[in-house]
Amino acid sequence: MSWLRSRLGMVRGERGSALVEFTFIAIVVFVPLVYIVAGFSAVQRGVFASTAAAREAGRAIGTAPDPVTGTARAEAAARLAVADQSVQATDVRVGYAPAGAGCDAAGGYTPTLTRGEEFSVCVTVTVRIPLLPEFVDANTATGQFLVERDRYVDA
Repeated sequence: MSWLRSRLGMVRGERGSALVEFTFIAIVVFVPLVYIVAGFSAVQRGVFASTAAAREAGRAIGTAPDPVTGTARAEAAARLAVADQSVQATDVRVGYAPAGAGCDAAGGYTPTLTRGEEFSVCVTVTVRIPLLPEFVDANTATGQFLVERDRYVDA
């Protein structure tokens, strides 16, 4: 058996090299892999937060009696929905767009909450990836929810 080890190049000086190789592989492969998984989960959490916040804000403003109360309710509902996903609620922007328009048009429209009115609620959440500096905030997730006011509400 020793002649086979010597023939294959396995000498006594290589004892313990498996530990070194395992440590090297763990550092080179597993640490970046864990960081990538953490980054993707942060982005996915931001997407879930923006969609849930848009839905809840749309429901809150859609059932409000007037635009001022509705806007306040929508802001509060969006912040609660974002906080539920463990995302910083300071990075939330709520905007409104006319029906049929995308969230690119959000901000220039104010809902009047009249009977049968349709509009979109757009919520943008800034996603922070772990271990990146605070000024790197170009990653945003936007959720959109279409609100249709009931045609038969008390006016």
